[in-house]
Amino acid sequence: MPKPIGTSRRMWVATWAVLCAAVTAELNASSAPDPQPEKPVSAECAEYIADIERQLAKAEQEGKDDGVLTFSRAQVGTEDDCSKELRNHFGGDR
Repeated sequence: MPKPIGTSRRMWVATWAVLCAAVTAELNASSAPDPQPEKPVSAECAEYIADIERQLAKAEQEGKDDGVLTFSRAQVGTEDDCSKELRNHFGGDR
C-alpha cells in the first residue's frame, strides 16, 4: 500500500512557509538602515536659514511670492557648508 501523498505535501509546504517567513524576517531586520543621529545645525547655518526665512516672509508680504527664490552668497573665509542643512530645512527631497 503506497504512502498517502497529501500528508507529505502538507509537511513540505508547511516547512517552506516557515523557512520563507524566517528568512524574510531576518532580511527585513538586517536591511533596515541604522538611524543616524541628527547633527546640530551650526550657528552660522542657523543664521543663514533664518535670513532666508526672513527674505521669504518679506517677499510674501510684498506679494512677490511666486514660488521661486534665487540667491547667491560668497563664503569668504568660512569652512562651513550649509547645503545639507538648507536641503533638509527647505525640503530638498522633492
